[in-house]
Amino acid sequence: MEPTSLTASEFDELVALRRDFHQHPELGFEETRTASRVAQWLTDCGLEPRTGVARTGVVALLEGARPGPRLLLRSEMDALPIQETGTSAFASQTPGVMHA
Repeated sequence: MEPTSLTASEFDELVALRRDFHQHPELGFEETRTASRVAQWLTDCGLEPRTGVARTGVVALLEGARPGPRLLLRSEMDALPIQETGTSAFASQTPGVMHA
């Protein structure tokens, strides 16, 4: 079975989403905007995310057609209380907070 590749538009969508997260960082347990964006993206992918897990967490279950090993993916959404010094187009727009 061949691995699935992203289309150019899917790749661009993920890059835009990542850059959006970097432009709008949120500190731990304050990631309401980030969690909302993640939940909407998962919904758009056909999943049914559960929000509010440990306050701002998001969980979604992707079930396969056959039994077998399981895989857990986990990602941090919170930023750090550090001033962004970068000048990229997607640098933090939140003073004193950035993904580092």
